[in-house]
Amino acid sequence: MRRAYAPYSRFCVGAALLTREGRIFQGCNVENASYGLTLCAERTALGAAVAAGHRRFTALAVASNGQSAPMPCGACLQALAEFCRPDFAIVTAAAQNPAAMVIYPLKDLLPRAFRLG
Repeated sequence: MRRAYAPYSRFCVGAALLTREGRIFQGCNVENASYGLTLCAERTALGAAVAAGHRRFTALAVASNGQSAPMPCGACLQALAEFCRPDFAIVTAAAQNPAAMVIYPLKDLLPRAFRLG
């Protein structure tokens, strides 16, 4: 979260993706003046893990600098569904309100993920 580049929204998000082998890959949001090109923290963590050769994951933690726990967007959930089982754990937390932490299985946030086959 501290490494986020968020000059437009000032909403800093960090993510930590846990592989089944026990490695953790970090990500942060990277905003762009053309908002559609903004990268979410969840997908930057996923991209780092995949680039390092990992394809199996057990959990993702996402934290923001706000008062409420951030929710992964639909694009991030679909990207995770490419590699993760429906029971994959997503932990969301807000730095300013630790009591707002919530854990969701992927299937609850994206119940009808698009899958080929």
